[in-house]
Amino acid sequence: MVPAEFFVHRHIYGKWACKCCQTLTQQPAEPQIIDKGLPAAGLLAHTLVARYVDHLPYYRQELINTRSGVHTPRSTLAAWAGAAAGALAPLYEAQRAFVRSARVLHADETPVRLLNPGAGKTARAYVWAYARGEHDDTAGVVYEFCRGRGSKYPADFLAEWRGTLTCDDYGGYNVVFQYEGRIEAGCLAHARRKFDELAKAKASAVGQLAIERIARLYRVEAQAKEMDAAQRLVHRQQHAAPLWDELHAWMRTERVRVADGSAIAAALDYSLRRWAALGRFLRDGAVSIDNNHLENLMRPWAMGRKAWLFAGSELAGQRAAMVMSLVQSARLHGHDPWVYLRDVLERLLAHPYRRIDELLPHRWTPAA
Repeated sequence: MVPAEFFVHRHIYGKWACKCCQTLTQQPAEPQIIDKGLPAAGLLAHTLVARYVDHLPYYRQELINTRSGVHTPRSTLAAWAGAAAGALAPLYEAQRAFVRSARVLHADETPVRLLNPGAGKTARAYVWAYARGEHDDTAGVVYEFCRGRGSKYPADFLAEWRGTLTCDDYGGYNVVFQYEGRIEAGCLAHARRKFDELAKAKASAVGQLAIERIARLYRVEAQAKEMDAAQRLVHRQQHAAPLWDELHAWMRTERVRVADGSAIAAALDYSLRRWAALGRFLRDGAVSIDNNHLENLMRPWAMGRKAWLFAGSELAGQRAAMVMSLVQSARLHGHDPWVYLRDVLERLLAHPYRRIDELLPHRWTPAA
């Protein structure tokens, strides 16, 4: 194992003077993300990956770089990361458009802390996430850093979108389904979780029985994982639909037997109230049985907020969302995040804007 090493690029540009016409001509310098700055694309990519993939706060990166003989104050690292993320903004907008082009989407949100300098403490902000369907041929995810959890945020992001949205029961999504062309799909994992809590607490035998019945549906779903949408729908109709009808009849029978206001009644009521949305996967082979696909894509944010604790400003949070959208999408396509970011940052400034989609993770190929 050879520890990472820093090295210096030396660029020599020719300069010519003409005695006759008294003019000076100099070879143009290659464009850099930070004009006349020290960090090249490789170091910028390293700083972003350490922060947003490995979840290392800047002060830890400063200590690590010091062991390699280079002093990079945390304020400098933060400035570098901000400049690099700002340069990626056009690519982020293209990624947003690409994710919204899918007919089936997943949506979720998670809280993060936002520094409030005037109050000397942090406030609660939210990261909203949207991903193309789990069974989509081309994966992609995009994150948005927002100051709140209001319904205006998904309404704005999905203003022109039409299709099926997989989400939980949070009321903020209701505004999305007020318009024609939007279909709600529920998350069976959320419904199962309520019964799982009862089973672990041994509060009711109904909880364990519900888990066992739901497990049969997941076994059917696992068999259809590699099928296309049409084949998956046929498989679900043949094998999952009868189990689904049995589960519905069983839940309705059990609900009559339990007292109102009990924990088991609440678990049953949740599933029965959202039965149509939870069963959407039986009517569309491209729709997932749950929202676990996106919940797994939210884990980097949960890990990050434990490491770097909070976003220093709203702008910093927005730029973090930009970088995370691109590196997590790159990982979905099997790309090394550092290789991807280094190549993109090297090519971005000279790349024609009309062809910006070529640098998106699902279309990117390394420069020759």
